Amino acid sequence: MTHRNDLLKEIAGLAEGLTGELTARRREFHQYPELSHQEERTAWTVAKYLQDLGLEVQTGIAGHGVVGRLAGRRPGKTVAFRADMDALPLTEKVQVPWRSQLPGVMHACGHDFHLSVALVTARLLSAIRDRLAGQFRFIFQPAEEGPPRGEDSGAQGMVRAGVLEHPGVDAILALHVAPNLDAGQFRGSPEVVMAGADRLILTVTGTPAHGATPHRGVDPILVSAQTLTLIQGFLAQRIDARHPVVLTFGRIAGGERFNILAETVTLEGSLRYLQESVHQDVLAGLRRQLAGLAQATGARIELNADSVYPILKNDPALSARALEVLRQLFGPKRLKLNQPAMGSEDFSYFANLVPAFYFFLGVRTPGTQGQALHSPKFNPDEAALPWGLKAAAGLMAALAEGD
Repeated sequence: MTHRNDLLKEIAGLAEGLTGELTARRREFHQYPELSHQEERTAWTVAKYLQDLGLEVQTGIAGHGVVGRLAGRRPGKTVAFRADMDALPLTEKVQVPWRSQLPGVMHACGHDFHLSVALVTARLLSAIRDRLAGQFRFIFQPAEEGPPRGEDSGAQGMVRAGVLEHPGVDAILALHVAPNLDAGQFRGSPEVVMAGADRLILTVTGTPAHGATPHRGVDPILVSAQTLTLIQGFLAQRIDARHPVVLTFGRIAGGERFNILAETVTLEGSLRYLQESVHQDVLAGLRRQLAGLAQATGARIELNADSVYPILKNDPALSARALEVLRQLFGPKRLKLNQPAMGSEDFSYFANLVPAFYFFLGVRTPGTQGQALHSPKFNPDEAALPWGLKAAAGLMAALAEGD
């Protein structure tokens, strides 16, 4: 325990001296954001930085993914840290000298923070590698924002490419910025972190007819309206309210002309859930309800559900150790327990295979309201960067030591 305490104190001290490096890296990434599947410049910058540190570097994984490997001097656990690299299709509305130089593209989800923390963590740990146990793997993932291009992109693609193997990873970590939490504050969960998500496609097929004689056809637009009401009633009264489920539709399309009943209406949405058993119950119940509505109206109603992300769960034993390390680093007042969120994350593909700990770094300027993720006005406080570095480097070093 004494050795770990001394190591954490050393890491905290070194991190303070790297504040300028963190800020410089973050601003560079922020100025040159790249969309999913287009992270060429970002990947080149990451790989060059890691190579200059003397790490073993692999590039071109699942598109533009990069992995850097660092070995400590003594035997220990293999600990990985994942950072996502892609930006969002937004036009930035923050007037700062380091604002995005690419019109219509912006780091509005904090991936520039994640990148900077991961890179400078590699720098810090490489500087003290002779005092470290274990092996460290830095996974820079493309296409987190998606949409994924099949199983060979994003987190799923990196897993399939073997980034958790040779040797096998004992623990994997990731942080995400939290704009509703003050800079220097952290949130962590002992188990469920984020919801699983399905993409739903609902197809309602009717019988076209002239708008003056709807009785000669079956109106899929009317049936679609009935379907939406039916679904919300089912969720409200047939699913236990203690088991959170969110079903929203973001797209609806159908029809060719104002005075002709449409033939087909398509609705696309997302289903989010925190328990797999509830997920299956919802899908089975919806299909029963929709079959009854189809019989009553004469329409054909088809529901297709494609899994997008599994439920993101932290490993309870790893989480207990990680939360204790964070308390040692920062004290109990800076750490809060996290309630499960209904958003989703493809880090779940890593967490499904090896013990994982996903946690949140506050980036709100104290005394302000802050701006939401995915907002063109998102402007995280750079004072949070050294806190993120201390957490990432401290966790990796301590967990690699083993129990």
